[in-house]
Amino acid sequence: MLFDRKDLTKEQLIVFYRSLLLPRLIEEKMLVLLRQGKISKWFSGIGQEAISVGATLALQQDEWMMPLHRNLGVFTTRQMPLHKLFMQWQGNKDGYSKGRERSFHFGSKEHYICGMISHLGPQLAVADGVALAYKLRKEDKVAVAFSGEGATSEGDFHEALNVAAVWDLPIIFIIENNGYALSTPTNEQYRCERLVDKAKGYGMEGVRIDGNNILEVYDTIKGVREYCIRNQKPYLIECMTFRMRGHEEASGTKYVPQAMFDEWEAKDPIKKFEEYLLEQEVIDTHKASQIKIEIRQTIEEELKIAFNAPSITADKQEELNDVYAPILRKDFAQLQQVEITKSERAPRDLRLVDAIKEGLHQSMHQHPNLILMGQDIAEYGGAFKVTEGFVEEFGEERVRNTPLCESAIIGAGLGLSLEGFKSVIEMQFADFVTAGFNQIVNNLAKIHYRWSQNADVVIRMPTGGGVGAGPFHSQSNEAWFVHTPGLKVVYPSSPIDAKGLLIAAINDPNPILFFEHKALYRKVSGDVPADYYEIEIGKANLVKEGTDISIITYGMGVHWALNFAASNPNISLDILDLRTLLPLDYDAIKSTVTNTGKVLILHEDTLTGGIGGEISAWISEHLFELLDAPIIRCASLDTPVPFNLALENNFMALSSLEKSIEKLLNY
Repeated sequence: MLFDRKDLTKEQLIVFYRSLLLPRLIEEKMLVLLRQGKISKWFSGIGQEAISVGATLALQQDEWMMPLHRNLGVFTTRQMPLHKLFMQWQGNKDGYSKGRERSFHFGSKEHYICGMISHLGPQLAVADGVALAYKLRKEDKVAVAFSGEGATSEGDFHEALNVAAVWDLPIIFIIENNGYALSTPTNEQYRCERLVDKAKGYGMEGVRIDGNNILEVYDTIKGVREYCIRNQKPYLIECMTFRMRGHEEASGTKYVPQAMFDEWEAKDPIKKFEEYLLEQEVIDTHKASQIKIEIRQTIEEELKIAFNAPSITADKQEELNDVYAPILRKDFAQLQQVEITKSERAPRDLRLVDAIKEGLHQSMHQHPNLILMGQDIAEYGGAFKVTEGFVEEFGEERVRNTPLCESAIIGAGLGLSLEGFKSVIEMQFADFVTAGFNQIVNNLAKIHYRWSQNADVVIRMPTGGGVGAGPFHSQSNEAWFVHTPGLKVVYPSSPIDAKGLLIAAINDPNPILFFEHKALYRKVSGDVPADYYEIEIGKANLVKEGTDISIITYGMGVHWALNFAASNPNISLDILDLRTLLPLDYDAIKSTVTNTGKVLILHEDTLTGGIGGEISAWISEHLFELLDAPIIRCASLDTPVPFNLALENNFMALSSLEKSIEKLLNY
């Protein structure tokens, strides 16, 4: 192993040595504590420290890093307090995640470290968003994202690198090639000779280096950082290294040939660097021993603090309160809830699509940090022309066409949020959100609960059937997300609600799925104030008062119910438009049930697993004594959405509405 100190001083080399030793000695202590049962799990990075430490030393302190579970050196080199790290690993409330996350699944905005999720690949896309923020602000910074050689097989790796290349983002992607993804060797993971060769396929530069040589890692990343900033380009670095322990301690290492251990033991990054420093007389054996003693003493002292921390007392209300980030109004007086009937300017008759467009347009003026992203949303104006004309007014930096990379774009939205940006992402059709599902339900939804970082992302979801578009352009998939704590799910049925709720969603710092029924875009119109106004998320709207039956519904169901009421004036219907599906307005539900005693829950979504089941269960549990009849759910058939219009009409809940109401009336 050849070391080249270049212009590094003796003092800097000693800092490098200390920085390498700290994570190694912490790990050795953690393995002892693991055997003693004082921590529950450990993912070892022994043998790989030079990559984490060298990369972190080469960056500025305020440049975001996206580490994984073998990058302890990132956390220690960013000088995070050791006692707080120890509390984190013990599951203590005073750690970085209040006991809610394990090992390295946490982040710290103060230290510009974004916590990983277990799926590994999504970290790369978050770096895209951070780097985009740097680029938009014209800051001389880079983002750094780590992946193992196993994660390069994931779709997120491809999407993140492709977006970074297409958008010319200043990112350093670091592959830690340690030979095994858990027990799967590289020859069962990929067929290219070198992973860095993938860089050319994305139109970026790349290099393979010795990941155990800290000076080579530091010098390479320092130079690559300058390249990325100067050229506004991404770069791929493959660091060759080896994992000297199991994937995690319980998995063992029986699958690794002993000869491989012997080979890499001789290349140990700390042992080789120490030999170099002794040879260069930067330190002597006494100094090396003294540094190790000092670090071990520090570790023990910090552990004492951690061990003395009080045990967690679980508090249900606190847990629930931390699912969502609080909404802070700051200096925006006009963002307060307004009574839209008192609008200063006369309302206009707008279609649903026009109301959404106006809410989006006004929000772009209100928030200079708002970025729109989606397929074909710039010059083309989007599949439904909602953003037509936006790119000419706001520019390509803020109205961004995206590659077909749903996961990467949603992840980029989270990265933008780390740097204080807002984003609205358009799914061309709600059906296509499955390609980004993991980012939504595991990354965006959980991040505030995990380490108090909000995800200021709105995902627009053109949804629903009734237009003969078949199984993959007609699904009502809102129930998928209602089951996920941390998300908010909004589904307007009228133009006035669509504009006000969209503005409220953009002002909300939490991740929001905003459903827009395609068949209502140009079919429904109504008075919409010209003002910039909000309608509160989480509040239902009683669109019609009645005494015979309560219809609880949303989206297209509202119009089905209103049309039925108009055709059957002899039946007095109380029609409640939920508007928000997560969180639900239970007070409004209780009010309508109290008013009629008979409940019909109507939605376009299929019956099994639809939100109607949840609402029905809640009413039965909490309001049973108010009911005069069993709750009836009227939903679409439990089949995919068919293409033929006759079949689709038969599929729709509307086909069963009259019979459902008749059954309830006659009970």
